[in-house]
Amino acid sequence: MTGLTIDELAIPATLDGPGGADFVEMTRVRNEIEADAAGNYDLAVRPAELLPLWRAQKYEPKRLFLGRVGGRIVARAIIETNREPASRTAWVTVEVLRDFRQRGIGAALYETLEAIAGELGTAVLQSYVMQGAYDSVERIVAPTGYGSVPRESPATRFLLARDFRLEQVARVSRLELPIDRERIERALGVAVASAGDDYRLVEWVGRTPEDRLDQLALLRGRMATDAPNAGLEPDNSPWTADRVLAEDEALESSPRTRLTVLAEHAPTGEAAGYTELDVPPEPARAISQGDTLVVQEHRGRRLGMALKLANLLRVDERWPGHPSVITFNAEENRHMLQVNEAIGFVPWGYEGAWRKEL
Repeated sequence: MTGLTIDELAIPATLDGPGGADFVEMTRVRNEIEADAAGNYDLAVRPAELLPLWRAQKYEPKRLFLGRVGGRIVARAIIETNREPASRTAWVTVEVLRDFRQRGIGAALYETLEAIAGELGTAVLQSYVMQGAYDSVERIVAPTGYGSVPRESPATRFLLARDFRLEQVARVSRLELPIDRERIERALGVAVASAGDDYRLVEWVGRTPEDRLDQLALLRGRMATDAPNAGLEPDNSPWTADRVLAEDEALESSPRTRLTVLAEHAPTGEAAGYTELDVPPEPARAISQGDTLVVQEHRGRRLGMALKLANLLRVDERWPGHPSVITFNAEENRHMLQVNEAIGFVPWGYEGAWRKEL
């Protein structure tokens, strides 16, 4: 496209230093594109929340490219890898503002990412893509048999033209706040009784306690093996206490607050599961549900329900006023979806997970 330039953004040290203005504008563009797909700004982030994640490159390297027209940032592209020598997968993202589509900008950015993947020896590209509401249109059903995406949406056409195939669909669900505290407390009591005396819930805010680092590292690693991956290549890069600490340091640089609840099997001291909520500083903004996992050998005891309910009660007590909680779950993860629905989550969006063999 005439007038298009593509440059890699060197991640700034601060928002008010060199490159900071571009990072702020990139974040605004990211939020506009996300809202265009989702239909609202519930997934929007602030530059100060996003920058620490981009500064944390030790365990999850990523590169960010900007598409500019007349000097204006109108698109972005991301390639994410990991440091494991045996890794064969990269995650890619290409996003263009609506008014600048159909001009070859997305194609040029994608070609940039694929060339980098080729230089790295990457064998598989994968991508998560938000889909808007497209009712009563031809759809592509995920190979799992759960969930679908519209065949003729711009995102689908772009991916199919580049030989990606749909592997999984995730449901985006919303819980309206405030909760009915009395109902949630009753439900938590039932879930805890079902789990039995062998399990206890441990809670913390922010940085992981030193005596829980190894437990959380184990649980983070189990997310790759125990959560539904469909035909996607899981990220099997190892989690250690040092990696958890590095993540905690990045989160401490963000204005968001992370609330964690961990389930421990008391007789053995094993970590059985955990859940996280990320709370933005402004009460008018939605809370993000992070990981929720119960490891396979401890399932069937309503621990997932207990974990989520306990964290929701903490939000109600200490961070009231937020409008909602937003969560993503694979459509084939019927058990967790049933847990969410019982709590009161309702679907409002979908995300496709795509894969391409290079």
